[in-house]
Amino acid sequence: MSRNKRPEHFYDEKEAEKYTSNSHIIEIQTKLSERAIELLALPEEKNALILDIGCGSCLSGEVLTESGLSWVGIDISKAMLNVAKERECEGDLVLGDIGQFLPFRSGTFDGAISISAVQWLFNSETSSQNPIRRIRTFFASLYACLSRSSRAVLQIYPESSTQLDLLQTEAIRAGFTGGIVVDFPNSTRAKKYFMVLNVGVIRSLPQAMTGDEATGETVTMVEQRRQALNRLRETRKNGKCAKKSVAWIKHKKDLARRRGKDVAHDSKFTGRSRGPRF
Repeated sequence: MSRNKRPEHFYDEKEAEKYTSNSHIIEIQTKLSERAIELLALPEEKNALILDIGCGSCLSGEVLTESGLSWVGIDISKAMLNVAKERECEGDLVLGDIGQFLPFRSGTFDGAISISAVQWLFNSETSSQNPIRRIRTFFASLYACLSRSSRAVLQIYPESSTQLDLLQTEAIRAGFTGGIVVDFPNSTRAKKYFMVLNVGVIRSLPQAMTGDEATGETVTMVEQRRQALNRLRETRKNGKCAKKSVAWIKHKKDLARRRGKDVAHDSKFTGRSRGPRF
């Protein structure tokens, strides 16, 4: 996946077909969808209407249908939605860009899920596509179209703690409460992040999944912001970082990410001097 490409350009007809026919992807998306529905914690007696954000070719929609839920899906990729139509999904499908707005009336949905879609908001192909502005618009319109006391569960793949901090900051700005549920935090392959966002009422976070070698984590958005501030204070407590030091470089990269710029990943080589050339 190109880090700069937007999903409507990445998922053309060929990629959409390949994605939907991949048995490994189907298995993962099904499990993630089942987990997201579990985290929604919907009342059993309620006939809920769910918004599927970034519904793609209807892999998550099929799980919603099998769970007895009515749903509406929105996706920016026309090719993916065409595949969903060919598969005769039962939900209504909407072509739209979640970074522009969610075109639904206030209080329409009893819950929302998103599987592996929200991180696409960080991608931009031109300088006019500001990720922070798009993320802010997304959370504001999501909050508006959810009913009071409802919940949204967004499964995400953040590239860094900075991205995670930004998502939580904008969710709080929009009015959400809640936090992050991390399943299997000590497992490189099984680790999964879920933003669990509440509307109107404060609800306790669901218990994270655990495994033989991993203990699940739940971190509220307030706690996450406090940790980010502590990291910033730690950097500044002895004055400004030495220019070109590792801390200085990481600080500059964090600032660039917050401004929506495309920044290379941090690694163990960040800030190290290069050896002499032959």
